[in-house]
Parts: sequence; structure tokens; C-alpha cells
Amino acid sequence: MASSKQFTRLTDLITCPVCRDLLAAPVTLGCGHNFCCSCITQRWEREARKCCPECGEEFAAQSLRVNRALAGLAEMIQNITLKPGEEERPFRCEEHQEEPKLFCETDSKLICYSCVAAREHREHRFLPIKEAVDAYKGQVKSALDSLAQTKSEILRKEQQQRRDIARVRDDLHRLQTHIASEFSKMHQILTEKEGLLIRDLSADGERVLNTMEENLRHIQDQLRSVENKFSTLQKHLEQDDSLIFLKEEVSWKNRCRDADHSVSVVQSGLSLEKFCGPLQYIVWREMIDAINPAPASLTVDPNTANPWLIVSENRTSLRLGAKRQRVPDNPERFDPCPCALGSEGFRSGRHYWEVEVGGKTEWEIGVARETVERKGEFTLSPENGHWTVGLEPEGDLVAFTSPSETSLSRREKLRKIGVFLDYEGGQISFYNADDMSHLYTFSQTFTGRLFPIFNPGLNDDGKNSSPLTVCGGLGHQ
Repeated sequence: MASSKQFTRLTDLITCPVCRDLLAAPVTLGCGHNFCCSCITQRWEREARKCCPECGEEFAAQSLRVNRALAGLAEMIQNITLKPGEEERPFRCEEHQEEPKLFCETDSKLICYSCVAAREHREHRFLPIKEAVDAYKGQVKSALDSLAQTKSEILRKEQQQRRDIARVRDDLHRLQTHIASEFSKMHQILTEKEGLLIRDLSADGERVLNTMEENLRHIQDQLRSVENKFSTLQKHLEQDDSLIFLKEEVSWKNRCRDADHSVSVVQSGLSLEKFCGPLQYIVWREMIDAINPAPASLTVDPNTANPWLIVSENRTSLRLGAKRQRVPDNPERFDPCPCALGSEGFRSGRHYWEVEVGGKTEWEIGVARETVERKGEFTLSPENGHWTVGLEPEGDLVAFTSPSETSLSRREKLRKIGVFLDYEGGQISFYNADDMSHLYTFSQTFTGRLFPIFNPGLNDDGKNSSPLTVCGGLGHQ
């Protein structure tokens, strides 16, 4: 009966290198390598060059030769089984052919007692096989526990990533719908305005053309009358009978005297300035009332302004004064922080306003909760109910996030900042109002009333004396 090693070597000889099973309908290539007929033909059908998968030598398709001897041998091997108990010989030490009783930790190798005295194992650490198994099983268990934790963490991250991907897809769909809706509204406004202008133009044109065509018919009637008189007088002039000529003279003189041949040309009465002026600008100005949100005309609430702040008479600008003003110390007033709130608060909706910051070396603007701290020192941050951006004295533009500020990149000095609040959408965004390039966005679930907040910064030895100015609405610029 074949031994395990002999059986293995024999099986390897009749194993197809492609499918790794016993050869089925074996064929032999010119290079001597054997394959299942179906394996090599299917492989060659997928490849341009017909090469041996083992050595790479190229052949023609007709070079396949059926190997009946291998076919018979493969069939015999399929029927061979080892006797029970003879599947494997006991493991022996390769050097002494003894059953191993120890495990050499230094070499990570099974050894017998005779190996202990060998030179290569001197001063090595040995363990009984059972102890080694227990120790290494403990290590494997620890590794499995660590891998289980790693797997759990990876699964958690996979689920989080899937949720994030789903959220981004939802955001993309929502934003695409939002963009399409906003442009649809503008398209509708423009289409309606275009239709109205065309109808007005058609009505004006029809009125003017009717008048001009009526006048043309009058001119043509006058022309026919003149032509008839001309023809009559021509005939009268050609009259040879003197008595008849003189007799008809009085008649044609009366007809020519009584006839009214006055005509005039009616000019175009189209309102050219209405239809040929700066049409795009005119329509844009008329669209202001339909824009949502349009730049709002905000004012500063002087009752919230720090005593050192000077609010302009029209309440649209504020700056830090040279001395503390004598104003009531009411609960809503900021002190000592040099801030002020806008006069109008928002509980819902979408709002946009612009603030001039050009010429300043320090400022902070944004949105704050109505309930923010007014007295004492505090830090502008979302945790404290402030969502703001600002320019620091060093010239850095930052968003006042926490636990630390977020630096914002900018290509040029900012002249005007746009602030956009979407209450239900949980968004406060900041823009360079000159070109509407995006600077930063806070995302938050809002509750209670929100107010614009302004901080003009310290004077910086007069370098920052320019005021913060709230721009007027779009219709007032």
C-alpha cells in the first residue's frame, strides 16, 4: 500500500496545473507538460497567444496530444485509499528520528531530548510541548481578541462611512433640487417679465401701426383725389373751344378752391426708452422684490452696544470711541466686550446682509443667540452661542470655531462681508460680498431668536478707527 508521501508525489504528477484537480481527459503539449483538455482549450480561447501555462512556450492549437496513459493512471488514483491508521507516520525529529517532546522557544522548533544536548541548542529556552501549546494558544487567543476588536472597530467605521456616503448622497440630491428650484423661480420671473414686455410691445405696436395705416389710407385717398383733379384740368387745358373753356373756368376754380388736400405723416409712437434702454438692468432692478433672500437693510440696536461704542445716528455703523459714554447699564448691553447686536432678530427663514469692513485691521461679525452672555468676559464660539468670523490684528482671517480657531484662506483684502442665515437649514455662511466667493459655513440646529452681532475691534493706535457699516438693502445701493 502506498505511503502518504508516495501518494502525494504520485498525485502531484497527475494533477492539472490549471484547475489543481486530477487530470480529466489529459493532453500533453510539446514541452511535456500535461493539462486537462478542457482547461487548456478554454484558457487558449481567452488568450491571443497559445502558450504553456507552466513554461510559457508557444504552440499551435493542433499540437495537443491525448495522453491515455495518464488518463488511466488518474482513474486508478481516484480509487486508491490509505488504510485507517496509516494516513500519516508519527512526526519524528529530522536529525534523531525520535518523537519530539520539547519546543525550542529560541528557534521556534519542535525537538527531541537528544536535541537538547546538541551544540546548536545550547543556552536555548525549552518548554514541554503541552506548556508551549498552552502558552502559544494564549498568545493566539490574545491575538484573536485583538483582531476581534480591530474587526469590530473596522465594522463600526464601515457603517459610519456608509452612513456618511448616504448622507452626502442625500445632501447632493437636496442641493441639486434646491439649485434647480431657485433657478426655476428666476426663470419663471424672467419668463413672465419677458412675456409682459412682449405683450406691451405688441399692444403699442398694434396701436401705432393702426394709426399709421389709417393715415396712409387718408393719404392715398387724397392722392387719388388730386390725380382725378389733375386729369380733369389737363383735359380742360386741352379744350379748343374758347366758349366752353371759359364757361367751365368758374367751375374748376371753385372745385380747386374748396378742395382740402392737406396731408401729414404720422411718426412712430413706440416707447423706445421702454424697450430699447438698459433692459437687463431694468429687469434686474424689478426682480429685487422677488429675490429671497435679498440683502436686508439692518440697523444696530444701541441699547446692546458696549458703552465705548459709538453708534451712528442712522444706526447703520459703529466704532470704538475714545472714552466711555454715559449710557444706561441695562441688562441687554454688552460690557466689557465691545459688541452690539442688530435691531431685528430671526426665529425662522433665510436672511442675508452685508457689512463693510474695508480699511479695518480688526473686526468680528456674525450671528448670536438672544440669550448670549452680555456681562463679563467671554469667548466668541458656537458653544457660547456665537457663530462669527473675523480679522485678527496680525492680519489673519479666521472662523471662531472651538476648541481652536479655523484659519481661512483669502487672495485679497476684503472690502465687504456677506452673512447668510438659513434658520431651518441650520446654516450660517460667510462670503466675500464683492464676488460672492465662499469663506466659511457653520452648521447647527438653531433654537430661539438669532441676532446679527458686530464687533469693530480695538482702535490699534488709530489704524482701526474706521467703523463697521451695515450696507443698505439691494434696492438702496
